[in-house]
Formats: sequence, C-alpha cells, structure tokens
Amino acid sequence: MAESRHHEQDKEGLREPMIYFHSYLLGGTSGLVSTLIVFPVYKTVFRQQINNSPLHLVVAQLYKEGPVKLFRGVSPPLLMRTLNGTLLFGLQDTLLRQLSLSSQSVISTSALPALAGFGAGLVEAVVFTPLERVQNVLQNSQNDRHLPTLKSVLVRLKTQSLVIGYYKAFLPITARNALGSSLYFGLKGPVCDVVAGQGLSPLVSSFLSGTLTSMAISLALYPLSVLIANMQAQVGGEVTGVMAYWRMLWKSRQRSVALLYRGGSLVILRSCITWGITTAIYDWQKKNSS
Repeated sequence: MAESRHHEQDKEGLREPMIYFHSYLLGGTSGLVSTLIVFPVYKTVFRQQINNSPLHLVVAQLYKEGPVKLFRGVSPPLLMRTLNGTLLFGLQDTLLRQLSLSSQSVISTSALPALAGFGAGLVEAVVFTPLERVQNVLQNSQNDRHLPTLKSVLVRLKTQSLVIGYYKAFLPITARNALGSSLYFGLKGPVCDVVAGQGLSPLVSSFLSGTLTSMAISLALYPLSVLIANMQAQVGGEVTGVMAYWRMLWKSRQRSVALLYRGGSLVILRSCITWGITTAIYDWQKKNSS
C-alpha cells in the first residue's frame, strides 16, 4: 500500500509540470490567434485615443494606408499576448497556492484569487511595460518619418533613461494591470458559476465569464489606458509627471467624460474576443488536466 501510494505521488509530481506546459502552450496559442484577429480593432482604438477622431474618420484613414501599414506594430502585441496569458495565469496560480498554504484563515478564501491576481499584475507590469512602450511608439503615425522601423525605435529608446525610455508610464500601467488582474481573477469564477447555472456548457460559460468580466474591467480602467497611450506614443519632448499628462489629456478632451471614453465600444469588442477565448481555453485545459 505504501509503495502504491508513493507511486501515485510520483505520477502526480510528473503530471504537474506537464499541466503547466500545456497551459503555456494553449495560452500562448490563443493569445497569438486572438491578437491577429483583433489587432485592426486595437489600432482603430489607439488612433481614436491619440487623435481624438470619430470612428468613421479613423477607419477611412486606416483603409487609405492599406493592409501593410494596418499591421505595422503587430510584433510587440503578438509577443505580449503570447507571453501574457501564460505569465498571468501561471503566476496567479502559483501565488494562489502559496497564499492558500500560508494564509491560515487570516484572509477569506474567496478573496485569495483576487489577491493573487493583484500580485501577478504587478509582475506583469514590470515585464510588459517596455513592450507596450515600443508598440505605442510604432502605432503612432506621427513617428512614421523619423522612427520608421522596429529597430529604429529600439535604438532610440535605448539612448534614453529607463524612466523616459522603455519604462515610461510605468506607474499608471502598474495600477491598471494590478487592479485589472485582481478584478479579473476575483470575478471570473463567480460570474462563471452564475452563467453555468443557466444551463450553458462549461466552455460557453467560461467564454461568457471572460467576456463579461473583461468588459466591466476595460470600461472601468479605460481612462488609464488612454493616459498610457498618450504618455507612451511620443518619444522625446518635455519630461513631465503622470498628473501633468493627465491634466493635458483632460484639457484636450474638453473636460468631457464622453470624449475621454471615445473608442470605448471597440475596447469592449476587443476584450470580448481576446479574454473570452483566453478564459475558455484556460478553463478547458485546466478541467481536462485535473
């Protein structure tokens, strides 16, 4: 009996790394595919955030530029989304296990996923801020002439200090990612349970929970995303703090919440596709690996 028990423990020990590997593979694949699908939507939102233009003018501008320029700057988000799902889900799960072992009822069990998500979001900000910076510089059409390629952007940012180079807007990105991850992991489980209670399949329930949760989060944190895009899109110029950028942004939007949220409807669409797919794949893989 003891030998059989040890054998089962050995099998469990071998299975766990494979579960993480499959999670990485599936999460990376879903991130890559969803990014290719929604990148035109993302670029449309970005142009609205930067230029404060109505939707039909942005679409007309992108159509005129053609498909080659439409996918200019797709490399950083492809890399980000491929790595993002695995880092976020894997690290959150690791932190959740550690918190579950060490909390000893000090923290409510229902709050642990959100707390672990907060920690994962902090690490995510450290890892992905440089990639988001490069992506925003590339997507800003005002940089096309003097920073035409990915290499030129990397060389230019390398000449600057980390604070105004690769890690510009680090504080608002940290706030957005930590809060967003905390809300996502704290809400997706309960939302999935409610949706599943309507008689839907587990896969559909996971997709809808990811969609609804990310929809609420993206709308709540959208102003931070607009601020980050405006801070990171420019290279050089006067160095100012986060609050100074916010005041300039608020003034440029004529102190209107409606103008600040321009492009918000497309953020919902992008979130529905990307996080719906990611959540469904992750939950499906986790269920079939257990």
